[in-house]
Amino acid sequence: MLDVKGHEQPPQGARTYKHPGAHKALIGLLGPAFVASIAYVDPGNVAANLTAGAKYGYLLVWVLVVANIMAVLVQYQSAKLGVVTGKSLPEILGERLKPFWRRAFWLQAEIVAAATDLAEVVGGAIALYLLFGLPLPLGAVIVGAVSMLLLAVQAREKQRPFEFIIMFLLGIITIGFLAGLIISPPDPRAALAGLIPGFQGPDTVLLAASMLGATVMPHAIYVHSALSRDRHRPDEHQHVPPSAVARLVRATRFDVVAALAIAGIVNIGMLLLAASTLGGEDGTDTIQGAHAAISANLGPVVGVVFAVGLLASGLASTSVGCYAGGTIMQGLLKIRIPVMARRVVTLIPAVVLLAVGFDPTWALILSQVVLSFGIPFVLVPLVVLTSNKALMGRFADGLALRIAAIISVVLVVALNLVLLWLTFSARG
Repeated sequence: MLDVKGHEQPPQGARTYKHPGAHKALIGLLGPAFVASIAYVDPGNVAANLTAGAKYGYLLVWVLVVANIMAVLVQYQSAKLGVVTGKSLPEILGERLKPFWRRAFWLQAEIVAAATDLAEVVGGAIALYLLFGLPLPLGAVIVGAVSMLLLAVQAREKQRPFEFIIMFLLGIITIGFLAGLIISPPDPRAALAGLIPGFQGPDTVLLAASMLGATVMPHAIYVHSALSRDRHRPDEHQHVPPSAVARLVRATRFDVVAALAIAGIVNIGMLLLAASTLGGEDGTDTIQGAHAAISANLGPVVGVVFAVGLLASGLASTSVGCYAGGTIMQGLLKIRIPVMARRVVTLIPAVVLLAVGFDPTWALILSQVVLSFGIPFVLVPLVVLTSNKALMGRFADGLALRIAAIISVVLVVALNLVLLWLTFSARG
């Protein structure tokens, strides 16, 4: 509705929208994507990327490049969904699915979230072992306790302080994982050759699936819509002028590109470091072995910096993962469990696995494979919803974005089918 001067007016009875950053530069609206991007540099990435680089050199660089492009696309769609509708992706699905399918959908999403948390807690525990020699089960408990403190900040101080903490940890992660490249730079020609798609048997397909699962994270897609909604549209019943929504969508686009660019550089940097430093080294199929090789080849200081980056990765990502799990349950089942209680429950599997002596690095890689199979269940609904003009209005995906999203879904599903076929045919 327009007034006599042509200005946009809210519907009768609607509350006026006053965004706290309405008169600030777009940079003041950044933050949600940086929280979501932590999921893309979690310990599962470390295990998958170091293993890929150490065993196969630069062969799978292309997987990370493709996965990061897909990540930018889907995280933008998720954030846009939250900004435009004022609802999270799980909330919208919870409203549209019938009870049986809603519970089934929640179950698979919860399994994916549990696999995510396992990787993050285990990675943090490994970092504490590398830095201080702490037993892995004790390290897992400490990681869980510290993540509770981070979640308490989000619960009591609201989202902005939590964003600043996560962004600080992202900076530590970036330094920790890329510092070694200064001393051991990669081979430029070999790195460029790694941009050509290709595999070398079932093991490389398994690694590619785990790298994809570590780079395109289902729980990050679910939670990003909630993060953007909570920051920009905490009251879904409040009228937001289309001009304000358009500005928020532009800020969201910039937010996603900046955050995922950093995450992509970190991921590719890890693989390049492993390819240039760990090739031919024994024991590099584990994070502990890779850390030992990095320390031996690049010096103990780089080894410590790497371990600190791993610890920051575990602490930040498990906090965001726990937040995501709560968002998924609340949106789909309308059940709200106190975040501290959820933190305790989701911590138990990691502590138990480490206590019984399960190989932590293998647990990380397997968790990423589980995540890769959860990706289609979140990507397909996301593409359908963001293309729905009745839901998104003029902010619905255009033809080019829809085509790119469909291609992404097809690539993910195809990679997983090839993984299954090669794995079972090799065993047969």
